[in-house]
Amino acid sequence: MKESAVKKIAVLTSGGDSPGMNAALRAVVRTANYYNIECYGVREGYNGLINDDFLRMGARSVKNIINQGGTILKSARSAEFRTKEGRQKAYDNCVKLGIDGLVCIGGDGTFTGAKIFNEEFGIRVIGIPGTIDNDIFGTDNTIGYDTALNTAMDAIDKIRDTATSHNRVFFVEVMGRDAGFIALNSGLAAGALDILIPEKKDSIDELFVKFRNAEKQENHPAS
Repeated sequence: MKESAVKKIAVLTSGGDSPGMNAALRAVVRTANYYNIECYGVREGYNGLINDDFLRMGARSVKNIINQGGTILKSARSAEFRTKEGRQKAYDNCVKLGIDGLVCIGGDGTFTGAKIFNEEFGIRVIGIPGTIDNDIFGTDNTIGYDTALNTAMDAIDKIRDTATSHNRVFFVEVMGRDAGFIALNSGLAAGALDILIPEKKDSIDELFVKFRNAEKQENHPAS
């Protein structure tokens, strides 16, 4: 059976915000406008679906936002959307407005919610990977990852200057949760003595061996 053409979509940003979400939102709205598809923005992610918080968006709705951080639609993590009752409310609001498809900009939790929503109610969904963690399969770099990486590198460069000046060891923790992409690549770029990532089990003893070896090299550099 051939699916009917999509005539009206809604777009939301969900979960933690990431740099580039507004640029992605702008692209969705303007592409929809080009193809004569009605587009609605949903405020505060899945909470907006549940609370019927939609706003009509056209090409001028997204002017001058491409360089803004965060998301103009706001974002949230929705506990109610995790329940069947919450998702039913969201679906009822989509039906009331005549929404044919949903574009979800976010990370792993956002995609999980979209997948369940699609399986339960059949509403068509598209996921745009917006997360600094870079932990979404199927894309080389998620939206926000490059900015987060460069921000971490800039901070680590400054910390390194102080550490060198005072002969100190600094432990720098970056974001990423269960994904070590930011830690690994910022550590490599900044010349970290060691890099600890969640994908690999590290030994505290091995870490101290590296500290001692580094100290020996500092005190007795090769001639």
